[in-house]
Amino acid sequence: MAEEGKSRLGRGLAALIGEVGDEMGNLERKGFVPRSVPVEFLRPNPRNPRKAFDDADLQELTQSIKDRGIIQPIVVRSIQGTTDKYEIVAGERRWRAAQKAGLHRVPVVVVQIDDQTSLEYAILENVQRADLNPIEEAEGYSRLMAEFSYTQENLSKVIGKSRSHIANTLRLTDLPVGVRKMLMERKLTAGHGRALLSVKDPVQVAKRVLDEGLSVRQVEEIAQTENATPAKAEAKAAKPARTEKDPDTRALEKALQDVLGLTVSIDHKGSGGELRIKYKTLEQLDGLCRRLNP
Repeated sequence: MAEEGKSRLGRGLAALIGEVGDEMGNLERKGFVPRSVPVEFLRPNPRNPRKAFDDADLQELTQSIKDRGIIQPIVVRSIQGTTDKYEIVAGERRWRAAQKAGLHRVPVVVVQIDDQTSLEYAILENVQRADLNPIEEAEGYSRLMAEFSYTQENLSKVIGKSRSHIANTLRLTDLPVGVRKMLMERKLTAGHGRALLSVKDPVQVAKRVLDEGLSVRQVEEIAQTENATPAKAEAKAAKPARTEKDPDTRALEKALQDVLGLTVSIDHKGSGGELRIKYKTLEQLDGLCRRLNP
């Protein structure tokens, strides 16, 4: 995909409707006029990464709509092949709450955008408002990369998150299904999820997090212990235990060191062994050779 396409959000929908949370103000300044349409004429964006809606938050918004109506119109785009059906670009929660509040019509603003821009904004809106759970966020990033050939670098610029955040979030999809479900239900934080990627049994440790209230740091310590123990054991097994040299061997080492003026080490095993002479300069080596071959 061309670079122009990957940076288009800055000049596309975001340029059109502005910062998340001020959609209507920007649309009105650009001449868009809200219209009223039946609630059944709208449908959710199937590309919207957000699948879960908090019941308490939705109930609170429902009551607000009952009291004051919908203050900020829903941003939609026309569904191809229809004349009166629309797909929600921004404001699905408002649409759901409006139905719960018993509204038959809702205010909308219609914009003309493509699938890519719609998905970009759906992710951007939810990430900025912290509405996505960690798995929804990861799947949204994955979809942009798979469908529109984004790289992590391009994605970080569009979403406004660091590249390391994008990479770490994407890794959460590697967790077992049970752990991903806990993240989707917000029983675990994204920090817990990242730490669980390094443990041997993520499911078991995740259950301990719920049962014992383990912090992210405690999970990281579990991972460090699990990963360090085998390495230490192997290193210990590979390194033979050091044994004390007998007095005769130490005396012989000292005698040779006095004669040669160099560090000498003798390792005697059974009927044989090794004699090691350590030199620090070529001059010392030359001197040793002259002594051995006068």
